[in-house]
Amino acid sequence: METNRSAGPPGKPGRGISRRALLIGGGAAAVGTAALAVDDIRRVWWRVPGVEKPRKAGELDYTPARWIAASEANWRRADRPDDYGVDRVIIHVTQGSYASAVRVFQDPAHQAATHYIVRQNGRVTQMIRELDVAYHAGNRSFNERSIGIEHEGFVDRPQDFTATMYESSARLTAAICERYGIPVDREHIIGHVEVPGTDHTDPGPHWDWPRYMKLVRAASTGGSRAS
Repeated sequence: METNRSAGPPGKPGRGISRRALLIGGGAAAVGTAALAVDDIRRVWWRVPGVEKPRKAGELDYTPARWIAASEANWRRADRPDDYGVDRVIIHVTQGSYASAVRVFQDPAHQAATHYIVRQNGRVTQMIRELDVAYHAGNRSFNERSIGIEHEGFVDRPQDFTATMYESSARLTAAICERYGIPVDREHIIGHVEVPGTDHTDPGPHWDWPRYMKLVRAASTGGSRAS
């Protein structure tokens, strides 16, 4: 798999606050610098032990997709874009079949998964909610700020990147960019190989970036024109 395990589950969230701090936050304003920012409380309240942000099982962010859940060991619960802004889409290639990608993303020992997989026939599977942080980029900062999309195939087989796959993936990427206000350009839609510190090469030399970006722009209703 081309997902990177080096940025697996971190120890503790960088901006967490204790249950005690949260409970006293309402009265802390009276003591000046001890006050907790309302925005901080809103962002991290669900991280307090015993508190869970409500979720609906199998809920999709992209309606045409089907849902298959990744192992909870391969992503981190979050509240994006409130706690981490989303400003990147990262393109991956599975280096295997669709079935093998699903299998390893459901394996807690794998320590990596992407939000979506696009098959050669164009069908899309969502495995992690967009509001959560998937371990896919091999870089903690990029994990926190990006959506990861796997594509079924091998980097050295250009025939694996079918027209149907390109078109389906472009519609997905366009929808993500519109949802978060991400510019449709190569600074914000990148390959895994372009993530700082990564040791992966996907999507590889046969991924047709000019074709893909043209399709994303065509699928977008946000008016982005950058290339």
